[in-house]
Amino acid sequence: MKFGVFSMNTDEGLDPLELAREAEGLGLESVFVPDHSHVPVRRNVSWANTSDTVKLTERDDLGESQSSDMPHDFYRNREQFTTLASMAAVTSTLKVGSGICLVVQRDPIFLAKTVASVDHMSNGRLIFGVGVGSPWNREEIRNHGTEPRTRMKLMEERMAAMQEIWSKDEAEYHGKFVDFDPICSWPKPVQKPRPPVFVGGDHPNSLDRVLAYGDGWMPGHHDDAGLFRARVAELQERAAAAGRGRMEITVTLAHLDCLDDYAAAGADRVLVMVPTGGEREVLKQVAEAANSF
Repeated sequence: MKFGVFSMNTDEGLDPLELAREAEGLGLESVFVPDHSHVPVRRNVSWANTSDTVKLTERDDLGESQSSDMPHDFYRNREQFTTLASMAAVTSTLKVGSGICLVVQRDPIFLAKTVASVDHMSNGRLIFGVGVGSPWNREEIRNHGTEPRTRMKLMEERMAAMQEIWSKDEAEYHGKFVDFDPICSWPKPVQKPRPPVFVGGDHPNSLDRVLAYGDGWMPGHHDDAGLFRARVAELQERAAAAGRGRMEITVTLAHLDCLDDYAAAGADRVLVMVPTGGEREVLKQVAEAANSF
């Protein structure tokens, strides 16, 4: 099993370059960071925390600001790919990952170049986690010109279009949401046919998206170990039936208590959340777990 960490990458926490150096020095495999461009002041879906479970509640009153219930770190994220490129520049073996990249908020031609550039400059150390965004950030999605109700199809087309750009000297794509005539775009990714794509989400249709354009699955944390094992088995069976290779599974944990359950279920990579302000202590704990597992 591979061990890495997930940082909220805020301007109030440990400098990401220090985080990267320390993670590599401790022998960890990877560092992942999230992708949120902003927090809309007025939102129609509230993030509410009850015990350890995140619950979503619809709000009909758009006139009331609901952003105050967002965790503080979401207000302070650095830009994702700027951070990943910077972390790669000060390390030599550490893998850097998007956890996840909100593809539906980014122009696919620019994003294809950004992904290829980071992979090129890191000598093939980028892991490309992707997703469509959750219901609670639909106002964020809309601010980028994306209609949340059609974001699944938009995601599918953008992923297909980027693969064309990464793999062809003259790429074109003609879909409902993405449409461009032949273009030239370099650099191409070091990793072939692209950096590994991990599809985020743990919804009923998530496995369909993993099989459609992914190389692995990033379901986050799963409360039901038995259900998680069943979902992993289903994914691997469907991948084999489709003539695909084994799908790699990456999970994100708030603590290390359930490592055995995830190992038994077939997880390949564990990312442990590093809380802002306590990064160094958590890094050492993760490294100790990695060395003893």
